[in-house]
Amino acid sequence: MATDHRPGRYDERADRRRIVPGALRAPFEGRTWREFWYLMLSLPISIVFFTFAVTALSLSAGLLITFVGVPILAASLAAGRGFGALERTRARLLLGHHVDAPEPLRPRSGGMMAWIGAVLKSGTSWRHLLYALLHFPWAVTAFTAALTLWSVGWSMLAYPLWMWTLPEYGDQPGIQLYGDGEGTAVFLDTPFEVALTSAGGLALVLVTAQLIRGFAYVDRVMVGGLLGPSRLAERVVELESDRGVVVDTAAADLRRIERDLHDGAQARLVALAMDLGLAKEKLLEDPDAAASMVDEAHGEVKLALQELRDLARGIHPAVLTDRGLDAALSSVASRCTVPVSVDVDLVARPAPAIEGIAYFTVSELLQNVSKHSGARKASVEVWRSENRLMIQVLDDGRGGADVTAGSGLAGLAERLDSVDGILAVDSPVGGPTTVTAELPWRG
Repeated sequence: MATDHRPGRYDERADRRRIVPGALRAPFEGRTWREFWYLMLSLPISIVFFTFAVTALSLSAGLLITFVGVPILAASLAAGRGFGALERTRARLLLGHHVDAPEPLRPRSGGMMAWIGAVLKSGTSWRHLLYALLHFPWAVTAFTAALTLWSVGWSMLAYPLWMWTLPEYGDQPGIQLYGDGEGTAVFLDTPFEVALTSAGGLALVLVTAQLIRGFAYVDRVMVGGLLGPSRLAERVVELESDRGVVVDTAAADLRRIERDLHDGAQARLVALAMDLGLAKEKLLEDPDAAASMVDEAHGEVKLALQELRDLARGIHPAVLTDRGLDAALSSVASRCTVPVSVDVDLVARPAPAIEGIAYFTVSELLQNVSKHSGARKASVEVWRSENRLMIQVLDDGRGGADVTAGSGLAGLAERLDSVDGILAVDSPVGGPTTVTAELPWRG
């Protein structure tokens, strides 16, 4: 069946969601029921995992004196990783919580002893075992509370629908709340009592839905904290990736500098040496021609010096070192093909490396404004927010810039990411374009 995506239809659905509060929708949403079934499955799975963990620990500890317990413990820890994979899959399917697999074992050699040593020294393996021991009492608590309150709440809410199946005592059927066997009894059978029971059931259902979500949140924390990759391992992988980006960027910069020197200043200096050699030969024979050649060589020297200054500015401008970001960015803005206003609100200067990255970030963004945006004006704002350096470049051009399109913005985003920076681009078609860069204050 086709889906109507017209704006009016979308707004109508959004209005209905706003009219019905989330607390009232929660008992009927698929998320709540998936989380409920996650809690129901947790008990039998945790019983198996807990029993396996306790048995394995007890057996291996009892056999340690014969050394047989060491490989048994290693095998148990390795098997615990399999249980962890099951729990991560269950969390992804029922809780919508994706947890990456932890780092694999890396024995230093291919022998059995190396493998046993890698398992025993792996913090990830021990975290899986700790999960088995901690999750069992939590699963018992969550299972008991969720099942009891959920079933009682729905039973009370639906009481008017099933009370007719009860035996009749008097004129109406109903649940007996009290009876002394001597003719005194209390039943839930009057319309007011039935309505009150149903209202109490509704309240219990609403509260239990939030309780189930709270239980599920704790499970998300446990799965993510104990069954996922360690923070140290994630940081190592991130640093390795950042190091590769930095090395590639440095190599690309070196190639650019070499190319600019070879094609620019070096070529001019070679031509200059040849012109001066010819002028030297003609100095006695034709002084006027020699003077003209020296004059041309003087012009080449000026051009070569200008290219060397531009190249040095591209490596690290002197104005940035001497006067900071305000003056350096004003210099960059003055070379842009559109009017650019610069507002730098910094009391102190960031780390030199961060200052250099900020300079080249703004320089590249303004180059994009000049070449691709078709803008009539642009602005650059730089300020400090706690321990972060914030940069925002805004232009009123045609928009459509996309970091994922493999453009220069993608490379700039990688450079910023290598120092724990962030690049955010907001560029709808038709403009305006706002690029926000965030860098650590100290590298």
